[in-house]
Amino acid sequence: MIDPKDLKTRYDEIKQNIENRYMDIDLEQIAKDADERGAILAEVEALRSERNDTASKMKGKMDPETRASLIEKGKNIKLALAEKEALLAEVEDRFNKGVRTIPNYASPKAPVGKEDKDSLAIKFVGKVPEFSFKAKDHVQLGESLDLLDFDKGAKVSGQKFYYIKNKLVVLQMALERYAMDIVMKHGFTPFITPDIAKEEILQGIGFNPRGAESNIYTLQDTGTCLVGTAEITLGGYYAGEILDKASLPIKMTGLSHCFRREAGGAGQYSKGLYRVHQFSKL
Repeated sequence: MIDPKDLKTRYDEIKQNIENRYMDIDLEQIAKDADERGAILAEVEALRSERNDTASKMKGKMDPETRASLIEKGKNIKLALAEKEALLAEVEDRFNKGVRTIPNYASPKAPVGKEDKDSLAIKFVGKVPEFSFKAKDHVQLGESLDLLDFDKGAKVSGQKFYYIKNKLVVLQMALERYAMDIVMKHGFTPFITPDIAKEEILQGIGFNPRGAESNIYTLQDTGTCLVGTAEITLGGYYAGEILDKASLPIKMTGLSHCFRREAGGAGQYSKGLYRVHQFSKL
């Protein structure tokens, strides 16, 4: 999430970044909401100041006519303030939802591209092996060795789900343990985190739980989501707490299932285990 103040100072840069990411975001409306929010907030603060000034005057000695006039004025201010505060809450809610959809700034060194074919290779290491036969890809190998089953995954859960079977199950568990052992040697505390997090936790970490561009599965009418990474639940672990500087750095590593809608992934390379909706990650 960007600093909302940047809408004034870096508007063109933000707009270009959205275009480069091929995202559909109404930045102009968000900027208008920011201006409207600022204007209404100024009116609300002025009315609050006037209300306090009127209340302060009421404490002094005065004739009945003046007191009646102040009472009437106070009532009018109260009504006007309630109306403006309701409008402010509405505009703030719309603005906050909009500003959360704005992506973080991309590095100016990052190449612009929409699909995997647009990716720029920075460096090649080693030599691609050549075979005297037609090599199988990971899908063919997985199915021929009875390690992966995409058809049954699609039948039970839908496209981009799969079953891991037999020795590949053991291999995955071994890789997870191998990676865990490495990070633990560097002083990281291991966690197995929940698969569900509250929407406010996702927003605090910088994930957008809703909207067409969201990669998150939202659980309807619960205020919760399936996590797309353990970063969400690890980051939420200390949410709302003030940490003692002496306890830093806090090293955490999390093993979790990850669930991703892969919204916007159409047209990108997604065969087999690429861009799946569920996987495990450390």
